[in-house]
Amino acid sequence: MTMFYRARGAAGVAAAGTAGPDAAGQAPAGGAVRSRARVHISPLGIIGLTIIVLACLFCFVGPLLYHTDQVASNLAASNLPPGKGHPLGTDQDGYDILGRLMVGGQSSLEIGAAVAIIATTTGVIWGAIAGFSGGLIDAVMMRIVDVILAIPALFLLLILATSTPPSPLELIIVLSFLAWQVPSRLVRGESLSLRTREFVQAVQVMGGGSARSVIRHIIPNTMSTIVVNATFQVADAILVLAVLSYLGFGLPPPAATWGGMLSNGSSYIFAGYWWQVYPVGILIVIVVVAFNFLGDALRDLLDVRLR
Repeated sequence: MTMFYRARGAAGVAAAGTAGPDAAGQAPAGGAVRSRARVHISPLGIIGLTIIVLACLFCFVGPLLYHTDQVASNLAASNLPPGKGHPLGTDQDGYDILGRLMVGGQSSLEIGAAVAIIATTTGVIWGAIAGFSGGLIDAVMMRIVDVILAIPALFLLLILATSTPPSPLELIIVLSFLAWQVPSRLVRGESLSLRTREFVQAVQVMGGGSARSVIRHIIPNTMSTIVVNATFQVADAILVLAVLSYLGFGLPPPAATWGGMLSNGSSYIFAGYWWQVYPVGILIVIVVVAFNFLGDALRDLLDVRLR
């Protein structure tokens, strides 16, 4: 796997009496020899971050520059091919495809980011407490995680979607409820190892409480796992939202989502209206892959074992 960050050389400290002479025949000042780490940035990491930044600019700044009406339909301009006035054509309701991609990306990215923040925060706190406590507390907390993981996510989402039209807040809550178990198990595994380290035991010997050990030592030392999982959570949330919208259980009209556009366009693909499917499908793939690239790069950057 391409390394996003690779540190070569370690800072070494030598006594003045034992330090070797430098190129001029003199001992290094202070008796210390320091070598600087070299930073190598992976092209995939740069590509992933660049795509994410461009996608955010496209979705949130684009509508300010490219004005379209994404509320009132215009059936007289439905199914127009790409051309003057509509660079990517129009859909069956007369909505401009390019403008709808921008508006649909806003909800997809916002929901994905919110789910990642809530699910990761909840999972980190839960897993850190379970791993640090151990024993019965750990067993009970992780069995709760196992029970939630056993619930078929798509089945639950479909039941909730058929009972009431989902709102962005409801989707965020439900997707976060189904996503926090993975970071909790990852952090719990790290915590089981960290709680036996000398610096954690030293805090307890000096009278530090469990809360201080978890907040000041356990969680900060699992930051690489936390950040990497958060990027994957965004990608997963975007995909799940696209699947729900494709199945017709996404945000109700006139709200736009990438999955909803893909679902509506698939009905017209065999009629030759390719512009209703390919642009949004390619955009979903590119953004999800970009978050995966960024996650891999951040893992290599933050994992001290790879330095």
